[in-house]
Amino acid sequence: MNLNSKIYIAGHRGMFGSALLRELRMQGYTNFVLRTSSELDLRNQAACESFFEQEKPEFVFLAAAQAGGIMANMTYRADFIYNNLQIQNNVIHSSWKYGVTKLLFLGSSCIYPKFAEQPMKEESLLTGDLEYSNEPYAIAKIAGLKMCESYNLQYGTNFISVQPTNLYGINDNFNLETSHVIPALMRRFHEAKEEKKQSVTLWGTGSPKREFLFIDDAARASIHLMQKSNFTDLFKKGEKEIKNTHINLGTGIDLTIKELAETVKKVVGFEGTIEWDTTKPDGTPRKLLDISKITQLGWHPEVSLTEGLQTVYHWYKKEFS
Repeated sequence: MNLNSKIYIAGHRGMFGSALLRELRMQGYTNFVLRTSSELDLRNQAACESFFEQEKPEFVFLAAAQAGGIMANMTYRADFIYNNLQIQNNVIHSSWKYGVTKLLFLGSSCIYPKFAEQPMKEESLLTGDLEYSNEPYAIAKIAGLKMCESYNLQYGTNFISVQPTNLYGINDNFNLETSHVIPALMRRFHEAKEEKKQSVTLWGTGSPKREFLFIDDAARASIHLMQKSNFTDLFKKGEKEIKNTHINLGTGIDLTIKELAETVKKVVGFEGTIEWDTTKPDGTPRKLLDISKITQLGWHPEVSLTEGLQTVYHWYKKEFS
């Protein structure tokens, strides 16, 4: 991928896609083809194929998806599996059909079994039951990575899949009905501070452990893989069954939701107390990724959690206050 390669970012206005676009521009890339969801509905196969036929992008970052936190995953189960499967199927198939040089598919760490051995290795895929709350989304992402793998094996394409841990950053979703945990906490604490509330009540026990990766780190990792790694680097030559060629993307460090809440509370400057509603679900007990594969491929995270949270909160206040 050189500086004038034609690059298509599917989902360029989302948190991950916009971080990719920022980082690519900073690195000197200039030749982008971009469409909003209103301009191109990737769920529509004919529209998607027409776009690829006309534009013929060389490199594709597939970041378009419907995603959300535990409440959204429970509420919009049908939407999450249908929309994500449609988007993935159309973009990956069109990328093969119209000769894309390389594609990177953005998955999720929720592909792994609920009780997978920690930290979770790529080989843990399909070894147990998924967490029920996000099962439809996880199944869609598993289908996407398997589709990339299968097209590579049958057609000789160069499609790679990354499975990031929980991402956060600028342009995150702060809608309390559909957001992930960090933006939800940040907004709750900010509003409580503004309204001078004495306490904030959060879901669950706070005991589950989670890993978080700043979005700019995720963007740099994805660009690194697009530049440096190929599908043929991701399995041993001579293997009879080629599988688990996806790549975990994280920090290798986790903390409890209670610890996270206290950290976000401190960054925001809320001085009240935190109450826990233990009648609400916790989700998966622990989700820590083994990142040895990507570190062996030459990438390491750079931004600490506190530093990343401070950056996001500064942006949030400027955008929403």
